[in-house]
Amino acid sequence: MGEEVEDILLSNDSKILINPVEPVNKPQELTPHFLIEFEKSIFIEPNAKKTIFVKFPVEIGVFVHGKKKFQILDVLTLNKQKFTLYGDVVSGVICKYWKSEVYSTIPDTNPVYKGVIEINLTNTTARWVEVTQTVFAAHGMKIYYSDDRVAMRANMRIVGKKVAEVDFVNSPLEKGMKRSLELYTSRLTKIPVVATRFLMDEGI
Repeated sequence: MGEEVEDILLSNDSKILINPVEPVNKPQELTPHFLIEFEKSIFIEPNAKKTIFVKFPVEIGVFVHGKKKFQILDVLTLNKQKFTLYGDVVSGVICKYWKSEVYSTIPDTNPVYKGVIEINLTNTTARWVEVTQTVFAAHGMKIYYSDDRVAMRANMRIVGKKVAEVDFVNSPLEKGMKRSLELYTSRLTKIPVVATRFLMDEGI
């Protein structure tokens, strides 16, 4: 975004790793929650399983690997940043915000800017349900990448008219993709271990 950063690394045998990380780190570590609003609402029929695809903003982590473990040096992004509130002002959750179209097949993306999330929707209710958004917990994200794609896979289990459970699938979207180093996992010594599943009980 027009900014240049230059650092000097003083080390004999450290290695640099650059890979996509959870998209909740820029401009600061304000929240581990990530909300995607759909450009158009979708309606899923009773007791159905459907798959959709949405886009998400890519953040790139720069790690240094010494003798013992990886350590984050910097996080970069070429996307504009925005936050929102999921729920009410008293008990709501601050979320990193993104708006995406909904696709029935895997959309093309520039992996430096945007990635793809496959969402497997399951409507466990006996009625048609409208879905306008989804919320993810960064602690559960499993990001995979290749030369031309960054991707995640998630499940969204609808258990009520306005309630759903969301978690991630630990498998690549396509064959040959590499697993990203998880930034939140590398910070486990700094933060408490929390649930990787997010319960959307303030509307879907």
